[in-house]
Amino acid sequence: MAQQAPPERNRYVDFLRALSILAVVVGHWLVAAPYMKDGAVEGGHLLGILPWTQWLTWGFQVMPLFFLVGGFSNGMSWAATLRKGGSYESWYSGRLQRLINPVLPLFLIWTLVAMFGTLAGIDRGIVAMAAQLALIPVWFLSVYLMVAAVVPLTWKAWKRWGFASFWALVAGAVAIDVAALRFDVPYVNFLNFAFVWLAIHQLGFAWSEGRLTPGRALLWGIGGLVALALLVGFGPYPVAMIGVPGSGLSNSMPPTLALLALGIAQAGFALALEPAARRMLDNLRIWTGVVLVNGMIMTIYLWHLTAFVLVMVAAWLLGGIGLDVQPGSAAWWLARPVWFLLYIAALFPLITLFARYERASKNSGEVPHWRLITGLLLICAGLGATAAISIASPLGVTGVRLWLVALPFVGAAIAQFGPIHRLAQSRA
Repeated sequence: MAQQAPPERNRYVDFLRALSILAVVVGHWLVAAPYMKDGAVEGGHLLGILPWTQWLTWGFQVMPLFFLVGGFSNGMSWAATLRKGGSYESWYSGRLQRLINPVLPLFLIWTLVAMFGTLAGIDRGIVAMAAQLALIPVWFLSVYLMVAAVVPLTWKAWKRWGFASFWALVAGAVAIDVAALRFDVPYVNFLNFAFVWLAIHQLGFAWSEGRLTPGRALLWGIGGLVALALLVGFGPYPVAMIGVPGSGLSNSMPPTLALLALGIAQAGFALALEPAARRMLDNLRIWTGVVLVNGMIMTIYLWHLTAFVLVMVAAWLLGGIGLDVQPGSAAWWLARPVWFLLYIAALFPLITLFARYERASKNSGEVPHWRLITGLLLICAGLGATAAISIASPLGVTGVRLWLVALPFVGAAIAQFGPIHRLAQSRA
């Protein structure tokens, strides 16, 4: 499989995607620091316990790299579609299915876990905490799908105005932060989910057209890092590039100008290293590893926190073994390799079971535009609400917000894929 990659393929794109996923996994497994206190499990957070670790998020908050890689891939793919005379509906429905098909089993499993856990009498707060933690990864997909949905518009803007299309989005992000932080305009900061991530996505277009050479990219990286240092040092932005429990402003939910500066820095330094990295990826063993990770990348991303929860539940059932160590202590750090091995061991069977859903499903034909967009909106509403309020409910017999769980499944059916659509087709 690794040897079958076409010679013109940019292997560095796949490498960055794989590296970013692994950084997310390690970061999540590190910052989540539950421990036993008075016989109960407390949900500790390393960034709140050890404030110096907040600086590590400048390296572990790699969502900007996903949007950079996404911009490269989407730009190349959409340009090829235009050359071949293909349709938006066919192009986007393929992307939507590849990203959402692996999500649906995760939703189904955690719906059943939350339901049976509630019916078994487990404290609803514990059920909600477990479900919320395990489903954290889905928020990214709701944003990325919306960014990908407007590629025809952003690509046209790139082709017409080049880097000006990027700077216009940066200006929008600045205006939003000023309105939110200086004038306290409520909810306006959520618009930066669009401005910040679309801006980084535009840099992916620039990369795909060779407009960010290594030398120029290095300058972008330095500029982004300087801007980030100034924003954090003299502005209202916290050091941490992800949310910290108990702190005020979050740089990620919604994204801020500081996170945009981090994204520019990461993009610049990553592209400055591209020539050396591509030479390294000529090594077949290294490239095979990259291909292997990319072949199950969504499964790793979606299920790594479920693996974490499984290990924590097992430790709790065994009397809290290993959870009596204070997070951040020397003993806690020394135990991290053992815990990481346990998380990996729990993740492997999940990969074996669910990686199959990453394979391309049978093409359901041309999807009408209204179906595609309606399905997309329902899916994104479901994913976004899940990240915000959890599928677990403090009320009701089932302990599950069934309306919320239904949204991505109904959206997929309207967009002509997923289990409901297949069931309807089998009965037709």
